[in-house]
Amino acid sequence: MNTQNRLYRSSTSLIATALALATLGAAPALAGGVTAGTLIENTAVASYEEAGIARNVNSNTVTVRVDELLDVTLTSLDPGPVTARPGDAVLTFELTNQGNGPEAFRLLANTAVGGNDFDVTLRAIAIDSNGNGTYDEGVDEILNAPETTAVLAPDAALTVFVLVTVPDGVTDAQTSNVDLSAEAVTGSGTPGTAFAGAGVDGGDAIVGNTGALATARGALVNAIASVALVKSVVLRDPFGGTSAVPGTIATFTIEARVSGTGTVANLVVRDAIPAGTTYAPGTLTLDAAPLTDAADGDAGTGSDADGIAVTIGSVTAGTSRAVTFEVTLDQ
Repeated sequence: MNTQNRLYRSSTSLIATALALATLGAAPALAGGVTAGTLIENTAVASYEEAGIARNVNSNTVTVRVDELLDVTLTSLDPGPVTARPGDAVLTFELTNQGNGPEAFRLLANTAVGGNDFDVTLRAIAIDSNGNGTYDEGVDEILNAPETTAVLAPDAALTVFVLVTVPDGVTDAQTSNVDLSAEAVTGSGTPGTAFAGAGVDGGDAIVGNTGALATARGALVNAIASVALVKSVVLRDPFGGTSAVPGTIATFTIEARVSGTGTVANLVVRDAIPAGTTYAPGTLTLDAAPLTDAADGDAGTGSDADGIAVTIGSVTAGTSRAVTFEVTLDQ
């Protein structure tokens, strides 16, 4: 093998090895690979003997600047359809810069999705400024049109809130979908599309596998829960019958029936003691469980002057709770 062939093969092998090492170890592992703008430099070295004298020779240095890869993912963070009633509601998403360079993303919400039972009105798109994952009015940043994120570092994630208003007139269990799209500001398109000079440090920006465009869907379900109170009475007179005479004990039952979907909150049942009767202390119950009359740790209070009050709290639609108490017809 002549000297020129030995030099060529040695140089080629060294370049290939250096490039592989640079790809694996020159930068932290990112979703998009080596960080955009990274310079991968390599100089080959060959050794040989000439007339019995050992000599070395260096190749020219080859420099490769890593181009910017444009990639993005977008997912809904809501575990299922958001339960909503007419009025304001919030959908939550996560946007991740899957590229290898810093990039901002333009956001667009579509509220008129085909197949919706009703369409919501878009109020705004907001960014989770304090990172708590919950929309905080007056704290989280509202994006102005065109709604665009700040520049995100590679692998950085951002929580995005889509603020909507559910219209009046929707009926129970109707649903509505909202699509949120995120597009790289530098550009999007078919994977492999190049934007010359638009990348980091004047390098090219190349569209990755996601097309630099992602869409995620959030959903709302209109939940209308209503409460019906059904009150009944059972009489027990002093003679073992059911007549309403002085001394008769009247047992009242108030059943709170919750229908529709969703949950009602802060449910409290109250009733006044009827004129001509006296409250029977110690007879107040909730679902047959005794309650004390005093304002203490349990859910109930009862007295002649103030009547009865039972704080039930949250009740899921499709269930009912029963309050009972007794009075005696005055003699």
